[in-house]
Amino acid sequence: MQAAEGRKEAEACDGARSSSPASGPAPLAGSRPAAPDRLGVVNAVKPGETSRTPWIVGVSGASGTPYAAAVLRALLAAGESVDLVVSRASRLTLLDETGISFRDAHWREDLRDWLARGADGKPGTFEADLDGDAVRYWSAGDLAAGPSSGSYPAKGMLIVPASTACVAGVALGLSKDLLQRAASVTLKEGRRLVVAVRETPLSGQTLRQLVALDEAGAVVLPASPAFYAGATHIQDLVDFVAGRALDAAGVPHLLYRRWEGELGGGTSGT
Repeated sequence: MQAAEGRKEAEACDGARSSSPASGPAPLAGSRPAAPDRLGVVNAVKPGETSRTPWIVGVSGASGTPYAAAVLRALLAAGESVDLVVSRASRLTLLDETGISFRDAHWREDLRDWLARGADGKPGTFEADLDGDAVRYWSAGDLAAGPSSGSYPAKGMLIVPASTACVAGVALGLSKDLLQRAASVTLKEGRRLVVAVRETPLSGQTLRQLVALDEAGAVVLPASPAFYAGATHIQDLVDFVAGRALDAAGVPHLLYRRWEGELGGGTSGT
């Protein structure tokens, strides 16, 4: 009798051990253990990134809103996600250059209208697909927005165009709005920051601030179009600047003809 009871107790202990989790440290509070079919699978997402790791695009009040539109269209065409920040000053510039009044409550509609316009202001030049979660918009006054924190996943940031006021704010670390704060976060996290400054002439003070940004790790990219690519339309000049900004960010595109070491190559097809 006692032997039988001992065997039952042993079997019960064996069953409990077999049904208990594998030995090892317990998962942290709030985490989920990996499913069996995920064990050993290499995660294609880089450290610090998620399935949606966007490029942050900041648009300041400098003239050159077509540059921003070209960058946004190319990022979306490359399959990239975008977090958009439009400064208060840039709304006035956008209204003046395109006639579009950019509104927080109707940002998707206004952005679609903006991206559809060519550099000459002609509506319906491009198709803009903004469905889904490819683009998120953050108000410039929202300093609690995702891009305001270094723990928010992002690949980097492009400021296109960048005004001298924006350059000064980022160089001095003022963080007076979300655009400047996101740029400061991008620098402190060691991510790529491309600053497409659009101003001429440049004062000594602005030049010193641009040097400070370069020393902090940013790419200072003057919005200076080139003509060797065979530009025949204002859109070609805009696309060249946008393409160089994307080159600096490491995003593939087909916005302009690249130099191949052949003189006259840009005019051979005209």
